[in-house]
Amino acid sequence: MLRLDHITVAANDLAEGVAYVERALGIAPPAGGAHPLMGTHNHLLRLSETSFLEVIAPNPQAPAPDRPRWFAMDDPRTHAMLASSPRLMTWVANTPDIKAALAEIPRAAKPAITVTRGHLEWLISVPPDGSMPFDGAFPTMIQWPDGPHPASRMADLGCSLVAFEIRHPEADTIRSSLTGFLDDPRIRFSHDPAPSFRAVIRTPRGDRELV
Repeated sequence: MLRLDHITVAANDLAEGVAYVERALGIAPPAGGAHPLMGTHNHLLRLSETSFLEVIAPNPQAPAPDRPRWFAMDDPRTHAMLASSPRLMTWVANTPDIKAALAEIPRAAKPAITVTRGHLEWLISVPPDGSMPFDGAFPTMIQWPDGPHPASRMADLGCSLVAFEIRHPEADTIRSSLTGFLDDPRIRFSHDPAPSFRAVIRTPRGDRELV
């Protein structure tokens, strides 16, 4: 029912987020677009025909949204954490039926809402308060429209995901909730008192680490 769709680096400022990824990978993610509902904008780096890396930040040129932004970006704790550095904050899992996924997968955040970027429209699970389950260690659910995945239309800069490690004090609970719904050997869960992420990304210059 689920497959890894994208991993997300959050920043208080988009240029800072792009520079952070470029220092880690040696490649600057190309521009993406803006999300009017959320007051955010992003850059995107293709990792395969069906997956990508997202760098996201509040859009200072957009009106303030009339709801909390996704990925807990309006939480003062998130803002303070990102003030020290952008970082890998969460991940998103693709499903062909988000209604069924949210009904069947234990601990999945609800509800599914409609979001747009340019002419692209999709469904994504975002709680009304903008929070992320398990500090972002549990995936947000997304359902793209029928047709080619958006990543297939992104420039191929020769990058791919080798491994994605999710560290969390409730790692066993997260793994158990996703058992039977997600099977991806690249995704590894480990117990740690402090939530964090580590991605190994293969680039034309070799394997690089992003945290």
